[in-house]
Amino acid sequence: MSVRDLTPGDSTIIVMKFGGTSVGTQEGRQAMAARIQAALEGDVCPVIVVSAMGRSGDPYATDTLLSLISEMPADPRERDLLMGSGEIISAVVVAHELRARGIAAQAFTGPEAGISTDGTHGSAAITEIHPGPLLHACHQGTVPVVAGFQGIGHDGQLTTLGRGGSDTTACALGVALHADTVEIYSDVDGVMTADPRACESATVLHTIRADELFQMAAHGSRIVHTPAAELALASGMSVRVRNTFNDHPGTEVANIGAYRPDGVATAVSHLDGIARVTVHLGDAAGSDVHMNAQTWIYRAMADAGVSLDMFTPANERLLFTIASDSLAEACSVLTELGLEYETREDLAKVTLIGAGMHGVPGVMARMSEYLQEAGVHVVQTADSHTTISVLTPSREMRSAVEALHRGFELHD
Repeated sequence: MSVRDLTPGDSTIIVMKFGGTSVGTQEGRQAMAARIQAALEGDVCPVIVVSAMGRSGDPYATDTLLSLISEMPADPRERDLLMGSGEIISAVVVAHELRARGIAAQAFTGPEAGISTDGTHGSAAITEIHPGPLLHACHQGTVPVVAGFQGIGHDGQLTTLGRGGSDTTACALGVALHADTVEIYSDVDGVMTADPRACESATVLHTIRADELFQMAAHGSRIVHTPAAELALASGMSVRVRNTFNDHPGTEVANIGAYRPDGVATAVSHLDGIARVTVHLGDAAGSDVHMNAQTWIYRAMADAGVSLDMFTPANERLLFTIASDSLAEACSVLTELGLEYETREDLAKVTLIGAGMHGVPGVMARMSEYLQEAGVHVVQTADSHTTISVLTPSREMRSAVEALHRGFELHD
């Protein structure tokens, strides 16, 4: 992502992103306005990013808007136009709300805020930001209210950034504006050690490293959009995740060079709806045939838009996991390649995350012991410097999360 037309001003800029529950009710908008007013009184120029109002079923929520065309053939360009309108409605309503409270404010669409993308409908990546219009508003004493989740492609068409993309809008603007910090507000107190719906003893983390937050997002946690977490990691900027509705301090996202956790593990993430595919490559073990077949499979899956995970070459077999809703497409690809394969559905991935585990012996042994004691069957494993993932039957996912959370003492 590159930045253009940036002329730093004298004021400190912070980016404040508010989620759907914050902008979807009068109570939420009142709490939001109070936070914006407090920022202004602190001699700070706040740049506001908003999501669509409410959740599925609410009049202007993204899923509600999409339901208007759910029974019709989808046109990607028009689908983006429909989805992007939810954030535009939010920006206009919030700007009006702020002006009614005596705060000068102006609504901006993503394109008006200078956000350019690669033009991919439904999952665009931000390529450039021209923040001049937002800086001008700040210098005039006006609070910019930006519709998140959107930008403009090279062909002039509106594109959306994927679900949760307003977080990415906020973090990208934070980088472009050299913001002092990015604050992400929702209806939860911060980043938690696990999803409380899967683990009742989950607690709020006071601090998390940027690389750990990225891994949480990549492995199923929905508190922050994955590209937003990646931006926080790459840029080293200050990010805090907070609750709109109370004074909880939230979670500080720390630069990886400034903080090291005390324990080997920080959090547990999970992702349900996983399928595993086992592809039989043939009997010519030890030859280049298998490597060529693997390369063909990887390329064919990429061309079909199927994302692979936990891929494990094993002599005459190749194992990988995919989202269950991509299984039909993956099977079609393998059939066209003339390959034999087997599938297994109703699986989940549970991931232990912690920057403190790198180079520490025995972490996998402890995981295996805790899962065995809980009666959880491990189908497959994968690891990196800061994560260890296990594939389990979906029905055992909650038990796995709770066992790891308890075993690594992630509760208070």
